Amino acid sequence: QLQLVESGGGLVQPGESLRLSCAASGFTLDYYAIGWFRQAPGKEREGVSCISHSGSSSKYADSVKGRFTISRDDNMMVSLQMNSLKPEDTGVYYCAADWNFLESCAGLDDLASYDYWGQGTRVTVSS
Repeated sequence: QLQLVESGGGLVQPGESLRLSCAASGFTLDYYAIGWFRQAPGKEREGVSCISHSGSSSKYADSVKGRFTISRDDNMMVSLQMNSLKPEDTGVYYCAADWNFLESCAGLDDLASYDYWGQGTRVTVSS
């Protein structure tokens, strides 16, 4: 069974950091671009960052540029390092896999491109 499992969420204060992990089960991530998305209460799911299957390129939403970093740890795990967290970063964070051999991940608003989704991990940034 092909699964993605997110971990690393939690409650932090503004300015602190978290590292989210996306682990694959039942398949490897070698041929998949990976995206991170988030959904705040009452809002639509939005793209945060994505990385190509090779790791050679990545994209970030304007709201997280310079604060978040996506990386491929190995062929089974992708991480999202989140620094200088803000209350507006609060939400449920999902990772997703897109069968994509291009050297560029799909647009951050192209949720339909992603084939597999995790169940999400909650991030709360509050003082």
